[in-house]
Amino acid sequence: MDRALEAEAKALLQAARARLAELAEEDFAWAPPRGAERAPEATSPARPEPLRTPPASEVVTRAPTAATAPSPAPTGERRTLEQVQAHLGDCTRCPLHAGRNKIVFGDGNPSAELMFVGEGPGEQEDLRGLPFVGRAGELLTQMIEAGLKIPRASVYIANVVKCRPPNNRTPLPAEVAACREFLDGQIDAIRPRAIVALGKPATSLLLGRDVSITRVRGTWHDYRGIPVMPTFHPAFLLRQYTPENRRLVWEDLKAALERSKASV
Repeated sequence: MDRALEAEAKALLQAARARLAELAEEDFAWAPPRGAERAPEATSPARPEPLRTPPASEVVTRAPTAATAPSPAPTGERRTLEQVQAHLGDCTRCPLHAGRNKIVFGDGNPSAELMFVGEGPGEQEDLRGLPFVGRAGELLTQMIEAGLKIPRASVYIANVVKCRPPNNRTPLPAEVAACREFLDGQIDAIRPRAIVALGKPATSLLLGRDVSITRVRGTWHDYRGIPVMPTFHPAFLLRQYTPENRRLVWEDLKAALERSKASV
Protein backbone atom coordinates (compact mmCIF):
# COMPACT_ATOMS: atom_id res chain seq x y z
CA MET A 1 0.00 0.00 0.00
CA ASP A 2 1.20 3.52 -0.81
CA ARG A 3 2.59 5.19 2.33
CA ALA A 4 0.36 8.24 1.93
CA LEU A 5 -2.74 6.03 1.63
CA GLU A 6 -1.60 3.96 4.60
CA ALA A 7 -1.15 7.07 6.75
CA GLU A 8 -4.57 8.36 5.72
CA ALA A 9 -6.18 5.02 6.56
CA LYS A 10 -4.57 5.01 10.01
CA ALA A 11 -5.78 8.55 10.64
CA LEU A 12 -9.33 7.62 9.65
CA LEU A 13 -9.22 4.54 11.89
CA GLN A 14 -8.04 6.61 14.87
CA ALA A 15 -10.79 9.17 14.26
CA ALA A 16 -13.40 6.41 14.08
CA ARG A 17 -12.19 4.87 17.33
CA ALA A 18 -12.31 8.26 19.06
CA ARG A 19 -15.86 8.86 17.82
CA LEU A 20 -17.00 5.42 19.00
CA ALA A 21 -15.54 6.09 22.43
CA GLU A 22 -17.29 9.45 22.51
CA LEU A 23 -20.66 7.94 21.61
CA ALA A 24 -20.23 5.17 24.17
CA GLU A 25 -19.43 7.67 26.92
CA GLU A 26 -22.32 9.97 26.06
CA ASP A 27 -24.80 7.09 25.95
CA PHE A 28 -23.70 4.84 28.80
CA ALA A 29 -26.29 6.12 31.29
CA TRP A 30 -29.28 5.47 29.05
CA ALA A 31 -31.52 2.66 30.18
CA PRO A 32 -32.27 -0.61 28.36
CA PRO A 33 -35.61 -0.96 26.54
CA ARG A 34 -38.68 -0.77 28.72
CA GLY A 35 -39.57 -4.13 30.25
CA ALA A 36 -35.95 -5.28 30.43
CA GLU A 37 -34.98 -5.59 34.07
CA ARG A 38 -31.44 -4.80 35.16
CA ALA A 39 -29.58 -7.26 37.34
CA PRO A 40 -28.51 -5.96 40.77
CA GLU A 41 -25.36 -3.86 40.53
CA ALA A 42 -23.48 -6.03 43.00
CA THR A 43 -23.82 -9.17 40.89
CA SER A 44 -24.35 -8.03 37.29
CA PRO A 45 -21.46 -8.74 34.89
CA ALA A 46 -19.29 -5.88 33.69
CA ARG A 47 -20.58 -5.73 30.14
CA PRO A 48 -22.54 -3.11 28.18
CA GLU A 49 -26.30 -3.16 28.47
CA PRO A 50 -28.58 -2.67 25.47
CA LEU A 51 -28.89 0.99 24.59
CA ARG A 52 -32.07 2.67 23.55
CA THR A 53 -32.81 5.88 21.73
CA PRO A 54 -34.30 8.18 24.37
CA PRO A 55 -37.66 9.83 23.72
CA ALA A 56 -37.65 13.55 23.03
CA SER A 57 -38.62 14.28 26.63
CA GLU A 58 -35.34 12.73 27.82
CA VAL A 59 -32.94 14.37 25.38
CA VAL A 60 -30.61 16.79 27.16
CA THR A 61 -30.92 20.30 25.78
CA ARG A 62 -27.79 21.22 23.85
CA ALA A 63 -27.88 24.96 24.42
CA PRO A 64 -26.89 26.28 27.86
CA THR A 65 -29.87 26.44 30.21
CA ALA A 66 -30.39 27.33 33.85
CA ALA A 67 -29.00 23.86 34.57
CA THR A 68 -25.73 24.37 32.67
CA ALA A 69 -25.18 28.14 32.65
CA PRO A 70 -22.15 29.17 34.70
CA SER A 71 -22.96 29.89 38.33
CA PRO A 72 -21.52 33.02 39.95
CA ALA A 73 -18.67 32.74 42.41
CA PRO A 74 -19.77 32.56 46.06
CA THR A 75 -20.15 35.79 47.97
CA GLY A 76 -20.90 36.54 51.61
CA GLU A 77 -20.96 33.99 54.44
CA ARG A 78 -20.46 30.36 53.48
CA ARG A 79 -22.91 27.76 54.72
CA THR A 80 -21.71 24.51 56.22
CA LEU A 81 -22.56 21.15 54.67
CA GLU A 82 -25.03 20.59 57.51
CA GLN A 83 -26.79 23.85 56.66
CA VAL A 84 -26.92 22.98 52.96
CA GLN A 85 -28.37 19.56 53.77
CA ALA A 86 -30.90 21.08 56.17
CA HIS A 87 -32.02 23.47 53.42
CA LEU A 88 -32.38 20.52 51.03
CA GLY A 89 -34.60 18.80 53.60
CA ASP A 90 -37.03 16.15 52.38
CA CYS A 91 -36.83 17.66 48.92
CA THR A 92 -39.83 17.65 46.54
CA ARG A 93 -38.52 20.34 44.18
CA CYS A 94 -38.57 18.12 41.08
CA PRO A 95 -40.39 14.92 40.01
CA LEU A 96 -37.42 12.69 40.88
CA HIS A 97 -38.49 12.68 44.53
CA ALA A 98 -41.53 10.53 43.69
CA GLY A 99 -39.44 7.48 42.82
CA ARG A 100 -36.60 7.67 45.30
CA ASN A 101 -35.92 5.60 48.38
CA LYS A 102 -33.33 7.94 49.90
CA ILE A 103 -31.82 11.31 49.11
CA VAL A 104 -28.13 10.85 48.29
CA PHE A 105 -26.57 14.08 49.53
CA GLY A 106 -22.84 13.38 49.55
CA ASP A 107 -20.10 11.64 51.49
CA GLY A 108 -16.59 12.31 52.67
CA ASN A 109 -14.33 14.85 54.30
CA PRO A 110 -16.04 18.26 54.73
CA SER A 111 -12.58 19.87 54.44
CA ALA A 112 -11.44 17.79 51.46
CA GLU A 113 -8.80 19.19 49.14
CA LEU A 114 -10.08 16.95 46.32
CA MET A 115 -13.76 16.59 45.36
CA PHE A 116 -15.45 14.22 42.89
CA VAL A 117 -18.72 15.12 41.16
CA GLY A 118 -20.76 12.48 39.35
CA GLU A 119 -24.10 12.44 37.57
CA GLY A 120 -26.69 10.93 39.90
CA PRO A 121 -27.43 8.02 42.24
CA GLY A 122 -27.86 4.49 40.94
CA GLU A 123 -29.77 1.59 42.44
CA GLN A 124 -27.44 0.83 45.33
CA GLU A 125 -26.92 4.51 46.09
CA ASP A 126 -30.67 5.05 46.23
CA LEU A 127 -31.05 2.15 48.66
CA ARG A 128 -28.19 3.14 50.95
CA GLY A 129 -28.29 6.93 50.72
CA LEU A 130 -24.59 7.17 49.85
CA PRO A 131 -22.91 8.14 46.56
CA PHE A 132 -20.86 5.70 44.49
CA VAL A 133 -21.40 2.47 46.43
CA GLY A 134 -22.49 0.24 43.52
CA ARG A 135 -20.21 -1.37 40.96
CA ALA A 136 -19.07 1.96 39.55
CA GLY A 137 -18.50 3.16 43.10
CA GLU A 138 -16.35 0.15 43.91
CA LEU A 139 -14.18 0.98 40.92
CA LEU A 140 -13.97 4.63 41.96
CA THR A 141 -12.91 3.56 45.44
CA GLN A 142 -10.16 1.38 43.95
CA MET A 143 -9.03 4.28 41.78
CA ILE A 144 -8.79 6.54 44.85
CA GLU A 145 -7.31 4.11 47.36
CA ALA A 146 -5.23 1.69 45.27
CA GLY A 147 -4.37 4.21 42.56
CA LEU A 148 -3.95 7.55 44.34
CA LYS A 149 -2.95 5.89 47.64
CA ILE A 150 -5.29 8.03 49.73
CA PRO A 151 -8.34 6.98 51.77
CA ARG A 152 -11.72 7.45 50.12
CA ALA A 153 -12.80 9.19 53.34
CA SER A 154 -10.21 11.94 52.70
CA VAL A 155 -12.03 13.19 49.59
CA TYR A 156 -15.62 14.38 49.14
CA ILE A 157 -18.00 12.75 46.65
CA ALA A 158 -21.31 14.17 45.42
CA ASN A 159 -23.60 14.06 42.42
CA VAL A 160 -25.28 16.64 40.22
CA VAL A 161 -28.72 15.39 41.31
CA LYS A 162 -29.48 13.91 44.71
CA CYS A 163 -32.30 11.50 43.71
CA ARG A 164 -32.06 8.54 41.36
CA PRO A 165 -33.45 9.15 37.85
CA PRO A 166 -35.75 6.36 36.61
CA ASN A 167 -33.78 3.47 35.08
CA ASN A 168 -30.58 5.45 35.66
CA ARG A 169 -31.32 7.74 32.73
CA THR A 170 -29.49 11.03 32.29
CA PRO A 171 -31.03 13.76 34.50
CA LEU A 172 -33.22 16.23 32.62
CA PRO A 173 -32.28 19.92 32.54
CA ALA A 174 -35.13 20.88 34.90
CA GLU A 175 -34.00 18.22 37.40
CA VAL A 176 -30.42 19.44 37.25
CA ALA A 177 -31.55 23.05 37.69
CA ALA A 178 -33.65 22.14 40.74
CA CYS A 179 -30.65 20.48 42.41
CA ARG A 180 -27.96 22.88 41.31
CA GLU A 181 -28.02 25.15 44.35
CA PHE A 182 -27.23 22.17 46.58
CA LEU A 183 -24.19 21.07 44.59
CA ASP A 184 -23.02 24.70 44.56
CA GLY A 185 -23.64 24.82 48.30
CA GLN A 186 -21.51 21.71 48.82
CA ILE A 187 -18.69 23.13 46.69
CA ASP A 188 -18.85 26.47 48.52
CA ALA A 189 -18.84 24.77 51.93
CA ILE A 190 -15.89 22.51 51.13
CA ARG A 191 -13.90 24.84 48.86
CA PRO A 192 -11.75 22.00 47.49
CA ARG A 193 -8.51 22.82 45.73
CA ALA A 194 -9.50 20.66 42.75
CA ILE A 195 -12.64 18.98 41.42
CA VAL A 196 -12.78 15.83 39.28
CA ALA A 197 -15.86 15.85 37.02
CA LEU A 198 -16.87 12.25 36.31
CA GLY A 199 -18.46 11.91 32.88
CA LYS A 200 -20.32 14.09 30.44
CA PRO A 201 -23.32 15.34 32.50
CA ALA A 202 -21.23 16.51 35.45
CA THR A 203 -18.65 18.06 33.15
CA SER A 204 -21.29 19.84 31.08
CA LEU A 205 -22.81 21.35 34.21
CA LEU A 206 -19.52 22.56 35.67
CA LEU A 207 -18.22 23.90 32.36
CA GLY A 208 -21.50 25.67 31.57
CA ARG A 209 -21.99 24.12 28.15
CA ASP A 210 -22.77 20.80 26.50
CA VAL A 211 -19.47 19.01 25.97
CA SER A 212 -17.94 15.88 24.50
CA ILE A 213 -16.12 14.18 27.35
CA THR A 214 -13.57 12.64 24.98
CA ARG A 215 -12.57 16.11 23.82
CA VAL A 216 -12.34 17.88 27.17
CA ARG A 217 -11.04 15.15 29.48
CA GLY A 218 -7.50 15.60 30.63
CA THR A 219 -7.61 19.40 30.29
CA TRP A 220 -7.98 21.90 33.12
CA HIS A 221 -11.05 24.11 33.42
CA ASP A 222 -12.48 26.35 36.12
CA TYR A 223 -15.66 26.43 38.18
CA ARG A 224 -16.28 29.25 40.63
CA GLY A 225 -12.54 29.76 40.94
CA ILE A 226 -11.75 26.06 41.50
CA PRO A 227 -9.73 23.99 38.96
CA VAL A 228 -11.80 21.24 37.32
CA MET A 229 -10.41 18.09 35.70
CA PRO A 230 -12.95 16.21 33.52
CA THR A 231 -12.45 12.47 33.10
CA PHE A 232 -14.40 9.35 32.18
CA HIS A 233 -17.09 8.10 34.55
CA PRO A 234 -16.27 4.80 36.29
CA ALA A 235 -19.37 3.27 34.70
CA PHE A 236 -17.85 3.98 31.29
CA LEU A 237 -14.65 2.23 32.35
CA LEU A 238 -16.67 -0.83 33.37
CA ARG A 239 -17.97 -0.95 29.81
CA GLN A 240 -14.75 0.05 28.06
CA TYR A 241 -12.13 -1.39 30.40
CA THR A 242 -9.17 -1.04 28.06
CA PRO A 243 -5.54 -0.33 28.99
CA GLU A 244 -5.75 2.98 27.13
CA ASN A 245 -8.86 4.19 28.97
CA ARG A 246 -7.38 3.14 32.31
CA ARG A 247 -4.18 5.00 31.50
CA LEU A 248 -6.07 8.17 30.57
CA VAL A 249 -8.14 8.16 33.75
CA TRP A 250 -5.06 7.45 35.87
CA GLU A 251 -3.30 10.44 34.33
CA ASP A 252 -6.34 12.65 34.99
CA LEU A 253 -6.67 11.57 38.63
CA LYS A 254 -2.95 11.90 39.28
CA ALA A 255 -2.98 15.43 37.86
CA ALA A 256 -6.01 16.32 40.01
CA LEU A 257 -4.37 14.99 43.17
CA GLU A 258 -1.18 16.90 42.47
CA ARG A 259 -3.18 20.08 41.85
CA SER A 260 -5.09 19.61 45.11
CA LYS A 261 -1.81 19.27 47.01
CA ALA A 262 -0.13 22.26 45.40
CA SER A 263 0.44 25.28 47.61
CA VAL A 264 -2.06 28.09 47.15
